[in-house]
Amino acid sequence: MSIDIHKIVITLVVLGISVIVHEVAHGYIAYRLGDPTAKIAGRLTLNPTPHIDPVGTILFPVICLVLNFSFFFAWAKPVPVNPTYFKNPKKDDILVAIAGPGSNLILALIFTLGFAFIPASIINSYPGIELLLQTGIQWNVLLAVFNMLPIPPLDGAHVLKNSLPDEIGDKFGMLWPYGFFILIGLLYVGVLGKVMLPIMAVIYTGLNQVISILA
Repeated sequence: MSIDIHKIVITLVVLGISVIVHEVAHGYIAYRLGDPTAKIAGRLTLNPTPHIDPVGTILFPVICLVLNFSFFFAWAKPVPVNPTYFKNPKKDDILVAIAGPGSNLILALIFTLGFAFIPASIINSYPGIELLLQTGIQWNVLLAVFNMLPIPPLDGAHVLKNSLPDEIGDKFGMLWPYGFFILIGLLYVGVLGKVMLPIMAVIYTGLNQVISILA
């Protein structure tokens, strides 16, 4: 089994940036909506130190990359959010939830713009640049789509719970302790890929259109 150290390093850098920006986006929007919890905890910073989860940000991705897993995910320490500060708890929690995946889509667009504005001669001369841009696009699209799945504790579950009538939302909230096991089960049987890949394909098409227009 050959190990591509170059690819592993680039992937870890991209993943680290992407999950940290994701968490900061949650905290920043919560702060703008009146919740100072993330700011008090020192989490409204792009400094990776307070965000890195040794397992989710480093160990788990490294193991998956070394074993050449076709699909895996990564995470940083969740930013603390206290909805009791929100004036409109349900709507504001939805805004905080979509901020994370939204930040990943913005990052995907930024990496895409690299293909439009970096001369092809430079990209062709330095394969690492192309790998960096491709990895940035792929992982940020994946993180955005994955986190919007309506499965606890993902962001999409917050959106769904707060979009439902209170009684139904409370019943849905009872799934929270089992969410991780549900995710692992769906991943194992291949359901996650079948749901996510068509959505990701649509986003890739849109990003390719951006390159076509700007190139």
